Amino acid sequence: MKMMLVLVALVAVAVAAPQRQAQEQEVVVLKQVEHNNVGLPEGYGYEYQLSDGSSKQEQAQFEDATDEEGNHVQAIVVRGSYSFVGEDGVTYTINYTADQNGFHPEGAHLPVAPVA
Repeated sequence: MKMMLVLVALVAVAVAAPQRQAQEQEVVVLKQVEHNNVGLPEGYGYEYQLSDGSSKQEQAQFEDATDEEGNHVQAIVVRGSYSFVGEDGVTYTINYTADQNGFHPEGAHLPVAPVA
């Protein structure tokens, strides 16, 4: 009887466990391109697309800038975007710039800070 209770308990746990989705698909690269020397000698760029619907593209180059003390400097500026499919089936896209002032993402689903 005791063995039967243990067996029933094990079956109940197995039935209650979350089930894995049928055959998860392996993600493969559909497109991959790399660019060197975009714009100026130390620039770069790349892009890729994956079979799961995600993608990314990015370019970077040095640009003239001014530091906090007003000195002329060269700063790397990165511009790009990436997309992914959320668990809700919606494709989300983030466009961004990264420069001497930080990382600046934009996307329809991202909150926007109030204007000061």
